[in-house]
Amino acid sequence: MRPPWRLARELPVNAINHLVHRDSVSVDRPSHARPSPTALHWLTAITRISLGWIFLWAFLDKTFGLGHETTNAQAWVNGGHPTYGFLHFSAAGPFKGFYHGIAGDAWADWLFMIGLAGIGIALVLGVATRVAAWSGALMLVVMWTVVLPPANNPFMDEHLIYAMVLLALPLLHAGNTLGLGQWWQGLPVISRHASLR
Repeated sequence: MRPPWRLARELPVNAINHLVHRDSVSVDRPSHARPSPTALHWLTAITRISLGWIFLWAFLDKTFGLGHETTNAQAWVNGGHPTYGFLHFSAAGPFKGFYHGIAGDAWADWLFMIGLAGIGIALVLGVATRVAAWSGALMLVVMWTVVLPPANNPFMDEHLIYAMVLLALPLLHAGNTLGLGQWWQGLPVISRHASLR
């Protein structure tokens, strides 16, 4: 009989890797306890579209004054300033003076609205999810700094939670289900520049 160390040397590399790196979840849990990849893909896609709609709705409501949060008189198309209300009335904490100073400035309005539209459209369509996720997370963290300290927690609030969820979307290929992600990634310019995916 051959010694165990010689037997291990003769095993294929893939078999050894399987023994060393096998999924402990599959050993400890029955298969019905694990979500199927299809369920995960659907949940990720619905999360992506839902977050996209939050950004896109904010853009539409602030642009046209649809009456949910923005009246017609406050609409951007009617001369309103989309950043004024949030930055002027909600700003608190260490950055209050800075945000009061830029509330309603034209450059802040344009930057905010372009961000809302671009992030919302990209997430709803499932294209440029990496760019949209990082841009959206940055916008949410900036909005978090406006309301410091949060009302219900020493530091954590929904802005940071949304930001973390957004950053997970490209890792889960969220644009490929119920979205145009595969088509987008197949475009020559996108396939050459991974940062645009």
